[in-house]
Amino acid sequence: MNRKISTCLWFDNDGEEAARFYVSLVPDSEITDIMRPEPGGPALVVTFTLAGTPFMALNGGPQFPQSEAASIVVSTEDQAETDRLWTALLEGGGNESQCGWLKDRFGVSWQVVPKIMIDRLTDPDRAAAKRAMDAMMTMVKIDIAAIEAAFRGETQEAAS
Repeated sequence: MNRKISTCLWFDNDGEEAARFYVSLVPDSEITDIMRPEPGGPALVVTFTLAGTPFMALNGGPQFPQSEAASIVVSTEDQAETDRLWTALLEGGGNESQCGWLKDRFGVSWQVVPKIMIDRLTDPDRAAAKRAMDAMMTMVKIDIAAIEAAFRGETQEAAS
């Protein structure tokens, strides 16, 4: 890894599995190196990129479990990409939270955020932005159509 700053994710013993899973989900992602203390043995460190952003998975043992205090934020283009990532990240034991947050089966927290969500929350029309925020606060996975309807001031029934 030749970037000055990257993120290290601490795993008990499944960092390589997690890294391989993550790079399979996000375009422009790859495993860049695997350090094994014993040839053919388990990985200690796996370096990888997600959409060009560097990460390191460290198999450090059970002392430090993952926490919502840190999360990976992925910006999605549309509902189809949001749905695809959401479903894949929940596979095998992940847990939904709220407002676009979830934990994957490895315990890593993710925020799956459609780009339009940020546009709506930062819109100069503060009343419309508040309606979008209020709608988001009722959601688990972000529903772009519902956010857009709230932003325009439409009721749920009118948006359907």
